[in-house]
Formats: sequence, structure tokens, C-alpha cells
Amino acid sequence: MDSTNETTCHTSPSRNVGSSLLGIASLVCLSLGVLLGSSAASAQQPPPRTAASPAQQSSGTITGTIVDPRGTGVGGARVRLAHKGQSAANQEVLSADDGRFSFANIAPGPFQLIFTVEGLTTQVFNGILHPGESYIAPQIRLALPTQSSEVRVTVPTAEVAEEEIKEQEKQRVLGVVPNFYVTYLTDPAPLTSKQKFKLAWKTTVDPVTFGLIGAVAGIQEADGDFSGYGPGAEGYAKRYGAAYADLVAGTFIGSAILPSLLKQDPRYFYKGTGSTRSRFLYAIANSVICKGDNKRWQANYSNILGNLAAGGISNLYYPASNRNGAALTFENAAVGIAAAAGANVLEEFVIRKLTPNIPTHANP
Repeated sequence: MDSTNETTCHTSPSRNVGSSLLGIASLVCLSLGVLLGSSAASAQQPPPRTAASPAQQSSGTITGTIVDPRGTGVGGARVRLAHKGQSAANQEVLSADDGRFSFANIAPGPFQLIFTVEGLTTQVFNGILHPGESYIAPQIRLALPTQSSEVRVTVPTAEVAEEEIKEQEKQRVLGVVPNFYVTYLTDPAPLTSKQKFKLAWKTTVDPVTFGLIGAVAGIQEADGDFSGYGPGAEGYAKRYGAAYADLVAGTFIGSAILPSLLKQDPRYFYKGTGSTRSRFLYAIANSVICKGDNKRWQANYSNILGNLAAGGISNLYYPASNRNGAALTFENAAVGIAAAAGANVLEEFVIRKLTPNIPTHANP
């Protein structure tokens, strides 16, 4: 054969060359062969069909129709074309409303069609496309799954969330301090109202919580905060009771009652990826925004209103000399929101590194 009618491409196997590069090389070789074969054909009579070389082969089309067990066209079915020996040429389309599908500019040779529709069995069809052929596949009838077909079991969301909570309850900073209100999972299940109250109760009665409240009350007494409580053991006990009441009110109102009513998730969703700036802004923003039970971001009314409510309730037990009515309420609410923002920053950059027992399928 004349050397002008074909181009030969040589490739040698290498462990450092991926299969995708080999596929691209094959396509380049095929394209050069088709172009040179076409120019040669214009200058001389084409050889007989049986003697056709790869360089002279032209692409074709593949069409067909998919129907369900009743013979009705199936729209939206996934049809994947696997062209044997040419992985780079693989394509995927969705069938039209009447079940029709088509592939254009397909190189000749053996091919495979894989048909996938939810609720019906996957079908596979094999064929051979000749040069320039408009191949019409026989009607593909998808069947209902048989008893031997794979059965997918969907676990109720509440059960999934329950298992995830059990993992969260193992999260303790340095193995000691509770870290229950953060999830490191990529896509955690939303909590039920019962689970939100359970998590709040677990937090407020944890032994470490009582110890931390004791430290807060001691600092308040040392600094002379809430002088109306007085000094000594009695003053310390009153400060302890007030601090614990603040915690209980804030936790149950902002993390259980309002999230249940407003269908919001009280947890912090660890980001862990992106630039330092984006993660910092994400952590700060999460003091005023949150994910709803529908997994969509929204204003964190639970935290904002929860802090206001807790601040208002605190007027009932703070010393009369320290009660400033609305001023104290909004001051405590602002402190609560700022504290949440600061805690989120620590969660994003520090606490994860200090928390053992994080699920193995958590965010990196």
C-alpha cells in the first residue's frame, strides 16, 4: 500500500503512563489515519470494502429505544456507550421522553451499551459498528428486578443519626472535655427532636461540665463579679448556681427547644478544607447561620433567640444590683454569640487535633 495512505503510530508500555493518555494517543492515531485516508481517496479509486484499512474507516451512529416491561418508552434512562479498546471514546446520554437515544460520530468496531434505570434491572447490549454505518439497536426492554436481583435496604434516617450521635458522644478534647456539638462527617443525618434533647441532657449532666462550671464560678468570685452574691462559700455557691443555670437554659433553649420547633441543627459542621481565611470566615458565620434539618443553610435563629431568652431568664436569679433589664439581656446574648463564634474557630483549627475517637469516615 502507498505510504501516503496510512500513518503508523508507535506506543510503548510504561508504568508512568496512565490508561487515559494511551486512550488519547489511540484517538490521535485514528484521527490522523482518517484524515490521510480521506485525502488519498479523493485522488484515486477506493479499494474494495473487504480490503479497507483502518485509516480509511469512517465514523457512524448508534440509535435505539428503551421500553419498560409494559412496552412504554422510558425517559431519563442512563445509556452508557463503552467502545472496546477506546476508553477515551466512552460516552453517556439520557434517553428522551419516548425512550429514544442516539450516539453520533462513533468510531467503527465492537461496542457495548449499558442501560440503567432506577427500579429496573440493568441491561447490557453488545454490537459491532461498521464504517459509516447507522446502527439501529434492537428495542431494549428493561425488566423488573427478580428475587435474585440485588436488594437495596434503606436504613431510616433516625437510626443513622442515632449511630452518629453515639460516635459524637465519644468525642472529648484531650479525651476529657465534652465535644458533643460538632460533627466531622461529610453528610451527617439530621437529628430528631428527641435526639436534640438527648444531646442537650448529655451535655448538661456530664461530670466534666460540673467541674468546668466550678472553675467559672471560682474565677467570677476572684474577680468580684456579681458582688451582690457576697464573698465566701455562700457567694461561691450562688455564682455556681447562676453559671450552671445559664448553661442549662442556653443549652436546652438554643440547642433543643428552638431547634426542634424551627427544625434546625444545633451542631457545628466542621469544614476542614479550603484556605485559612475561608475556614475562619466560615467558623465566625456559623454563630449566626446554621443548617436546617433539610440540610440547607439558614439564619441561626435558634442560637440568636436562645441567647436572648437565656439572657432574659438570667434576670430572675442575678443579684438585684447586677440586673439591668433589657441591657443585661442583650449584653448576655451578644456575649453568647461571640462565645459561639470563638468556639467555632477553635473547633475549626485546634480542637479536632486534640480530639481522639473521631469517626474514620469523617472530613479530612
